[in-house]
Amino acid sequence: MNIFFDNILLGLSVATSPEGLMYCLLGVTLGMVVGVLPGLGTMATLAMLMPLTYHIAPSFAVIMLAGIYYGAAFGGSTASILLNLPGTATSAVTAIDGYPMARKGQAGVALFITAIASFVGSFVGVIMLAAFSVPLAGMAMRFGPQEYFSLMLFGLVAASMLTNGSPLRALAMVCLGVALGLVGIDLNSGNARFTFGEPRLYDGLSLVAIAIGLFGLPEILSNAGKKQDTSISSQKISLRSMLPTREQWRRSAMPMLRGTGIGSFFGALPGTGGLVATFMSYALEKRISKHPEEFGEGAIEGVAAPEAANNAAVQTAFIPTLSLGIPGDAVMAMILGVIMVHGILPGPNLIAGSPDLFWGLVVSFLIGSIFLVLLNIPLVGVWLKLLAVPYHLLFPVIVAFICVGIYSVSFQVFDIFVLLAFGVLGYGMKRFWFDAAPLLLGFVLGPLLEEHFRRAMVVTGGSFASFIERPISATFVTCSAALVLWAGWSALRLRLRRWFQKPA
Repeated sequence: MNIFFDNILLGLSVATSPEGLMYCLLGVTLGMVVGVLPGLGTMATLAMLMPLTYHIAPSFAVIMLAGIYYGAAFGGSTASILLNLPGTATSAVTAIDGYPMARKGQAGVALFITAIASFVGSFVGVIMLAAFSVPLAGMAMRFGPQEYFSLMLFGLVAASMLTNGSPLRALAMVCLGVALGLVGIDLNSGNARFTFGEPRLYDGLSLVAIAIGLFGLPEILSNAGKKQDTSISSQKISLRSMLPTREQWRRSAMPMLRGTGIGSFFGALPGTGGLVATFMSYALEKRISKHPEEFGEGAIEGVAAPEAANNAAVQTAFIPTLSLGIPGDAVMAMILGVIMVHGILPGPNLIAGSPDLFWGLVVSFLIGSIFLVLLNIPLVGVWLKLLAVPYHLLFPVIVAFICVGIYSVSFQVFDIFVLLAFGVLGYGMKRFWFDAAPLLLGFVLGPLLEEHFRRAMVVTGGSFASFIERPISATFVTCSAALVLWAGWSALRLRLRRWFQKPA
């Protein structure tokens, strides 16, 4: 217990330092602003602002990047409620009942409940992060290369099989990402791989260029020509109109707690995260509600539960990322990449080797959540004016900012061409319903997957049996195989059902 309090004090010293407070406030503010803008989303936000973190200390870089992450998740609901345009994918569920509430003149109440539910979810998620990361990391200290390989394989398979689209397409994207991660100098042999004689590829492809190309540019191109309906964003929302009634408080309390529990559970699982948690919490509230007919028409439970689930999932997603070095989704993969760029090895040694980074991040979550509540409620009028700005005036500035950010990472024009190439690829993938998140997961985990596989082969003399003979490794391999079989059976059953339902 004394060690725990010592770690909390260490985290306080980092998070409450002038630099820690500044970068935390900057991160949550930037995340919230871009999260409010319809169509950009969390991934695009992180990808565009990630270059800023490469020029500061690792602890503050991760604090800022995490602030951007949960700040964007926090602010993404604003456009959903006011314009029915989800700022993030997870806030699409909030729009189901948030937008009808706004049309009834209750936009202020919906925004206020969103802020409170997000804070409750974040607070509980931070407690879960502090409680479970250290024991999990201690258990992972006994892992060998077989266990790490099997765990990473399970994470990639889960990300493929549990995707919203076709599992086969997602698996193809994972394989493509792993192949792209192999570009550069092989650390074991010193040979150049897949560089085609280009010296600027010896260090591999730029994570920032790939991330922005896959997520930032396609979103900007897709939303550049859309017209905005600003009828609701022209409303004036006073502080008094934002306060819920006693009945609304009563109907929101338990959905917040249930959503927090669902989000905390699914956030820690690889391949699921906030999107699954928000849909699950919404479905649960609708199922157990005494008035299910109100859902979709402005039920306040439909706003409180998904927002609490989303923000709890955001916090607990850091548990496998920081304690095991296994990102559960593409956002965590990007944060893991930033940690690696700063020369810090992810995994169970991260908490013991860099306690200032881990505990400073944990404490900064609480501080950042307080910042978000204090900022979001008074700035509702500012968000209304921001949403009224035509998008065709915003996106050229965003594109210029992206190019400057990419160039500032390594000061190479070549990275801008990589950005454009992956921007075209990302736009094509978006048009043909290919999910880009598995590709980024494969790109980040691919080199680590190869490293642990080769290490296991060296230790065992080339024996594949060791992956099954070791109990923990065998468990993850079995789970991966079960997911593949389940996805294959589900696809086959769907095809058979369609075939039998065809008219003669």
